[in-house]
Amino acid sequence: MAIPAVQRRIDEAAAIGAHARALTRLEALEEELESALARRKSNGALRRAVKAWRRGDIVRAGQLALEATEADATNAQAFHVLAMALERMGHMHKALVTYERAFALDPDDPDLLLNLGLSAWNMKMVDAAEKMFNLYIAACPDSPLGYNNLGTVMCDQGRSSIAIETLRAAIYRMPSQSILWNSLATVLAEDGRADESIVFYEEAIRLEPDFARPWHNLGFAYSHLGRLEEALGAYDHALSLAKDPTEIIEGRHSRGVCLIGMGRLAEGFADYEVRNDPRFRAYVQTVTKSPAWQGEELDGKRILAVAEQGLGDEFMFANILPDLARAVGGRGKLQIAVDPRLVTLFARSFPDAEVGTYDDRRLIDRDGNRELRFVPWAHKDGDPDFHVAMGSAIPRFRRTVADFPRAAFLRPDPDRVARYRGEIAGFGKGPRIGICWRSMMLAAKRGKYYSALDMWGPILKVPGVTFVNVQYGEVEEELRRAMERHGVPIHSVEGLDLKDDIDGAAALSGALDLVISAPTAAAAVAASVGTEVWFLTAGRTWPQLGTDKFPWYRDTRVFSPEKFADWASLMGEVATALETFSLTG
Repeated sequence: MAIPAVQRRIDEAAAIGAHARALTRLEALEEELESALARRKSNGALRRAVKAWRRGDIVRAGQLALEATEADATNAQAFHVLAMALERMGHMHKALVTYERAFALDPDDPDLLLNLGLSAWNMKMVDAAEKMFNLYIAACPDSPLGYNNLGTVMCDQGRSSIAIETLRAAIYRMPSQSILWNSLATVLAEDGRADESIVFYEEAIRLEPDFARPWHNLGFAYSHLGRLEEALGAYDHALSLAKDPTEIIEGRHSRGVCLIGMGRLAEGFADYEVRNDPRFRAYVQTVTKSPAWQGEELDGKRILAVAEQGLGDEFMFANILPDLARAVGGRGKLQIAVDPRLVTLFARSFPDAEVGTYDDRRLIDRDGNRELRFVPWAHKDGDPDFHVAMGSAIPRFRRTVADFPRAAFLRPDPDRVARYRGEIAGFGKGPRIGICWRSMMLAAKRGKYYSALDMWGPILKVPGVTFVNVQYGEVEEELRRAMERHGVPIHSVEGLDLKDDIDGAAALSGALDLVISAPTAAAAVAASVGTEVWFLTAGRTWPQLGTDKFPWYRDTRVFSPEKFADWASLMGEVATALETFSLTG
């Protein structure tokens, strides 16, 4: 007889099913426990990261935040703090990607929108930044931060009128928010309306007297207006309130520049040294084992003098090189590292020195982005005894304004000077006047410091004068428009690249009778070789050292309007001076 197959009862089948669900629930519970343990471990690391951040140890904060993300890959706050640390260390792209990861995990966190916008802004992704700030405003309409950042990014793009309206509307909504008054004032100041900005900075301070930023910005506005004593007071007050290391460094730098501009060189250069702090936003590290020169005896020693900052400052700070050359004496050696375009000119000017270029590179390591300046040729015979940034050598020899020798310190090629002198003699009669009206780095925020060539009519119409272009860059359209508008030709030397052939630009400057220029590298070239230069500035500038000249050079004069960047009122004054020069110069 066949044995019947065993049939499971319905309740038995049900029991098996219940067991399966129990196992599933147990597995889920185990996963929850593991997840809870992972989150607990992650949050522990995150708490330590926040503590490290608050004490200013950003690198350690980033390491702990990374540890937190590794413990729990779903912890949005851990990714948020990691992104903040990466951003502060200069890893902008990694920060942006990490913010995006945090936002994907927690799209309801509005702070992530704000930080995503800031990260995008730092990477010049302005459209993305605007989008994030607008989304933040939609999520948090009663927070001033979105309006503040949106207005500021618009200002950076040169859209000042829209930025002002954005901030003004936010102030109507939140009139007690000092940060909005501060930002509105800053937009006005950046738009060349520093005089109008002061009342808004004062309101920000009234609302929040212990807020350091408007005090610092008030100093900036006073500086633009030439009210340096008041600017110094504002900077000092800002420093007394500042707690963030970055704010303190920026405050000391601004205070140093202000003091130098007042002619208080010893105090000013002491604060100005903060630019050599690795935490300073524009810090560049010279790669060398040589110690930084602190004023030790140099006779018989070898010292490497390294140029810094922009091309104009390379010329201006080169004022100190003759002093360093004398200090090392016949038994010592001066080494000079400059922009590649300057090597020929500087080698001719300092024949006993060794002149070479520097090589700038960006290193990305665990501490963030680091700007490095390599000078390998200076070490081929061993390390120099000392190295010094040219600007740091200034206070060793220039304790007062009277210590500036007012002499040419660079020597152009005499053959090229003679050739250009002959060539420009064919351009016309009368004094040969070089003109330069703007910087090549003419971003929206810098535009206020320079006058448009279209406004130079009163100068260009002075009779008996021949004008020669010393403006570098693409200027053909501007020169054509000036000819059409004013009926006066501005001559150019055929084949001379004023941007990259600096030795040629120096020779042309040496062949001119006068250069009228904005405070640019072109003006610095001309002044360094001893040509008389008239600087047209938007307001009082720190290289004046409290005088009406640029004492760094042999023969200069400064023209600036009573109202900041009021170019229309200034051009007539310069034209009158040029008429006198053409008759007596």
